[in-house]
Amino acid sequence: MNVLVCNVGSTSLKFKLFDMPGDKVLAEGKVERVGRTDAIFHYGNCSTGYSVKLEEQNIPSYAEGILQYLSHLTHPEYGVIADVSEIERVGFKTVLAKGFYGIHELTEEVLQAMRDYLVVAPAHNGPYLEAIGQIRQVLPGVMLVGVFETAFHTTIPKAERIYGIPYEWHEKYGIQKMGYHGASHGYVADVLTERCGGTGNAISCHLGGSGSLCAIQNGISLNNSFGFSLQAGPIHANRIGDTDAYVIPYLLSQGMSIEDITKGMDKQGGLLGISGVSNDLRDVQLAAEAGNERAQLAIDVYCAGIVHYVGAYYAQLGGLDHLVFTGGIGENSDLVRKTVCKAVAHFGIELDKEKNAARGNQIRVISTPDSRVNVWVIPANEELGIARRTYEY
Repeated sequence: MNVLVCNVGSTSLKFKLFDMPGDKVLAEGKVERVGRTDAIFHYGNCSTGYSVKLEEQNIPSYAEGILQYLSHLTHPEYGVIADVSEIERVGFKTVLAKGFYGIHELTEEVLQAMRDYLVVAPAHNGPYLEAIGQIRQVLPGVMLVGVFETAFHTTIPKAERIYGIPYEWHEKYGIQKMGYHGASHGYVADVLTERCGGTGNAISCHLGGSGSLCAIQNGISLNNSFGFSLQAGPIHANRIGDTDAYVIPYLLSQGMSIEDITKGMDKQGGLLGISGVSNDLRDVQLAAEAGNERAQLAIDVYCAGIVHYVGAYYAQLGGLDHLVFTGGIGENSDLVRKTVCKAVAHFGIELDKEKNAARGNQIRVISTPDSRVNVWVIPANEELGIARRTYEY
């Protein structure tokens, strides 16, 4: 079965066409700067090695990006299928829909549920709704499947989901911990199961522009550091992470508007807000090394938040077999891995300095043979997880 996976960002599109159930990637593509006349288009045939990068493209909306990818996919010279009718399913890394938290065919009812939660996940649901609508037009009759970021976390116990709010708010508005990054944490569980015969007690750290930690026991999600929205957990690149809820009414009382507060929480917080330098950890680290105290503070706060959740999930799991780092920062920042592992060394973690410092995009263990906890770097492969769940649906 040919399964197309579409990963939608606020100004980007990523595609991978899989031959399932063999997990074989036939072709991939990427569109950057959607909505501009200087967009960049990438396409690669994974069988032949053919690839192309086209710059200064006029791609005013997702529709043009989708059509350009499909035209390359079916091209007689460098395409991999003869006609788009050979695509049997399309899987999306959808984020949130009210009342639909697992894996669902994207019917009008489910799409309306995504619209109902636009205010909770505006940066994600809006672009997905637009892209899904346009793919429905160019691929009529093809099953579209939403593998919601909440799907892996539907197993989180209710006692870990419910906030101390009036229970009627939960019943009427659906307010509870949702958990996100399910595709990434689910893929980590898949890898540990394949490599180790099971996950045992694992903590998965997806660290990137957006970050979350997940407590996994025997392949099942027991907790996630995200909450009702994607604001919770350790600080993110721009988002504030865990913050006292009464900060908001206090700032309102000081004359700030809800729009300015929301902007500060979504766009001006996190690494950027604390450091005043950048939302990119690499830039913040360079500034810290040059003596910028706020940049160093941002790194310290970031790592402290990760350590906090590692400790909490260690307690919830009752011990730890695997500590996993994934995502752009998790995979590439030896500093963050070293700092976190040093702080929780009393769990029996011994990091191999040379393995931790080495770069690479392969799955690898970076702990010493004597370490009681296996420390892994597992490059994120959310698209494969989406393809597997879409095929199995």
